[in-house]
Amino acid sequence: MFWGLFDRIFGSGRKNSAENAALQSEQVQEKLKLLEAVLEFPIRNSSFYVKALTHRSFLELHPDLLKSNERLEFLGDSVLSLIIANYLFSNYPDEGEGFLTKARASLVNRDNLASVAEEIGLENLILFNKKYIRDSVYGLKSIMADGLEALIGAIFLDKGLSAAEAFINKKIIKTTIDDLFFVDTNYKGQLLEITHARKMPPPRYKVKEEIGPPHKKQFTIEVYIGDELFGVGFGSNKKTAEQEASREALAKLGKES
Repeated sequence: MFWGLFDRIFGSGRKNSAENAALQSEQVQEKLKLLEAVLEFPIRNSSFYVKALTHRSFLELHPDLLKSNERLEFLGDSVLSLIIANYLFSNYPDEGEGFLTKARASLVNRDNLASVAEEIGLENLILFNKKYIRDSVYGLKSIMADGLEALIGAIFLDKGLSAAEAFINKKIIKTTIDDLFFVDTNYKGQLLEITHARKMPPPRYKVKEEIGPPHKKQFTIEVYIGDELFGVGFGSNKKTAEQEASREALAKLGKES
């Protein structure tokens, strides 16, 4: 019953003629062949993956299509978090909650997911409006990270949790955990420490811009040390934007973590 409901929502019963045409187009069929090579297994239900590869900006070019990959991104994010949490819990039995939380955050953050997406060639597969890159503070990195989560959601629906787990283990955990595991990503805290150690004024954060609807805010935040601008950060909330600004400031100070 559960999977039947998903099939009615995502499957052929909901596709309109435009989506049927999209599935059969040469461009999409070629992308699906390339995607199968990345996934290393045959695709059962191609509609899941076409949806996963469709960024919302692409709907501006093709408004006849019904939905973007945002719902699959939501699902994939949850699947990704569960599998990584289970991996860390099982493989690091002596570590506490703080360590596990920090390690998971390093693995699922936007920069890491975007790097993985680039490594597997997702940029050449996702359907998006290139104008979005010019107009968005996030740009391609956001499209790639979101697309990877949507792809995980598609794998889960098409092949189940075991297949999603195998993909995440091979493409995300095994390839990045050694580089990210002990990285301190609290750039705001690091910046405060280094300014204090160098007897500099404490960092000040200023919201330069706040755009977008209430459910999809994008913030631009500047960080000043004294009267000098040291960094600019972008994010979907103030905390993320402050961290990005702090990271840039640390690089300028010669201490990027």
